[in-house]
Amino acid sequence: MQTKKLINDGAKAVDEMLLGVLAAHPRHVRALEGSPRSIVARHAPRPGKVGLVVGGGSGHEPTFLGFVGKGLADACAVGNVFASPPPDPIIECAKAVNGGAGVLFTYGNYAGDVMNFDMAAEMLAMDDIEVRTVLTTDDIASAPADQRHKRRGVAGNFFVFKATGAACDRMLSFDECERIARKANDHTFTMGVALAPCSLPQTRRPNFELGEDEMEMGMGIHGEPGVTRGPLKSADAVADEIIDRIFGEMVPSRGDRVAVLVNSLGSTPLMELYILNSRVAQRLADAGIQTHATWVGNYCTSLEMAGASITLHRLDGELQDMLDHPCDCAMFRAG
Repeated sequence: MQTKKLINDGAKAVDEMLLGVLAAHPRHVRALEGSPRSIVARHAPRPGKVGLVVGGGSGHEPTFLGFVGKGLADACAVGNVFASPPPDPIIECAKAVNGGAGVLFTYGNYAGDVMNFDMAAEMLAMDDIEVRTVLTTDDIASAPADQRHKRRGVAGNFFVFKATGAACDRMLSFDECERIARKANDHTFTMGVALAPCSLPQTRRPNFELGEDEMEMGMGIHGEPGVTRGPLKSADAVADEIIDRIFGEMVPSRGDRVAVLVNSLGSTPLMELYILNSRVAQRLADAGIQTHATWVGNYCTSLEMAGASITLHRLDGELQDMLDHPCDCAMFRAG
C-alpha cells in the first residue's frame, strides 16, 4: 500500500520544494544561476571571511538548507532525497562564498557525502581555493565510543553548524574556525528513537517495518538499523534510556552546562516532544547540570518518520559564546 503525500511528481519533489523555499525566503537565500541545487546566502561572500558550506540529502528539512543565512552557513549543496549532492553544486557553492580566506565543508559522516565533498575539494584546489572538512559524528548509537570517526552525523549537526557559523561570522582565522567546528562536534551527543517508518516521494512505500507496538532505539535518519528493538515504552522511559547512554559518554559533573535539542523526526508532534523535554530537564536538574538553552521542534527530520532524538551539547565559555551569537537564516533565527 502506498503512503499519502502532498506532491505532484516524486521525481520532481526536491526541485519543486526548492522553488517554494526561494519564494518564501528571498531575503535570506538565492539559487545560483545555472546551478539550482546550490543555495547561497544573500549576504555572501564577505571578503576575508571563511566561507561555510554545508549540505546533504533532502528530506531532513530544515537541515541543511534552512540553516543558510547571516551568522550561520553561507551556502548549502542540495542532494536528492536521502542522497548526497554530486560534486558540481558543492563546487559552485564554494566558489560563490569564497572570500579569499578558505572554505570550510561541514556535513554528516556518510560515505556518499564524503566521496562527493572530497572530490569537490580536490577540484577546488586546482582553482587555488583551500578547502577543509569537518565531519559531524554525534550519533552515539552508530558506533562505539572508541570508533567515533565511524559515527553518523544526525541532529547534532544543528550545534556544530551553529558554532562554526558563528566563528566564521566573527571573522576568525581558518585555523580557529576549523578548531571550533571540531570542538563543537566533540561536545555533541545524540540518540534517537523511531516509532514508524517514512516513505520516499518516488516510491511512497515504507522504508522499514516496525510492529504496531514496537519501537527501535538508535535508528538512523535514513532508516539505518538501531541498537535495540522492543515494545513501545513511555516517554519518560525513552528519555531515561537516551540520557543514560549520553551520560555514559559525557561523564558529566555537577555544575556542567549544556544546550538541549529535542528534535522531531518528522511526524512526532510538539506535545510529545515537550513531554520528552520535561523528563530531560528533570534528569539534568537531578544531575546538577545547568541548561543554558533548549530547542524543541523540527530541526533534523526524516520526511514523515515518527520518532524523536535528543541531543546534549556540552558547553564551555567559548562554545556558549558561539551558541549565543546572532544568526538570521531562512528557517532558524537566534540572538
